Amino acid sequence: MSNEAVITVSNDPLKSVADALDSAVQAAKGGVEDARATASRAIPDLSRFFSGLTFKTCYAVSYGVVFPAALVARAIPQENAVVHGLIDGARAAIDMVNEMRAKSLSGKQPATSLPDHGTDTTP
Repeated sequence: MSNEAVITVSNDPLKSVADALDSAVQAAKGGVEDARATASRAIPDLSRFFSGLTFKTCYAVSYGVVFPAALVARAIPQENAVVHGLIDGARAAIDMVNEMRAKSLSGKQPATSLPDHGTDTTP
């Protein structure tokens, strides 16, 4: 493709318009080819950018969540009411999920009230 404009002098106005339209079409085709080439170079670069961004974001979030959680878990003494409450609550949640899963597999509708887990208050 050449960037040179071809100027022809003609007495026929339709020929002049046709030549101008032909030049415009050629310029548009060249623009599309240039855009396609630019896009084909940009897509891998954009992909690498988003891969790196995703990795760094996930790394920062996981580090920002796991490290403080581990620090707090290590700082709380094992034998106290708070820890026993957390453990009992986690077990109750697991039991409830297992019951809901069993009911959904059997085809029954899940209960609308919370299940009774007894009155055991011993640590």
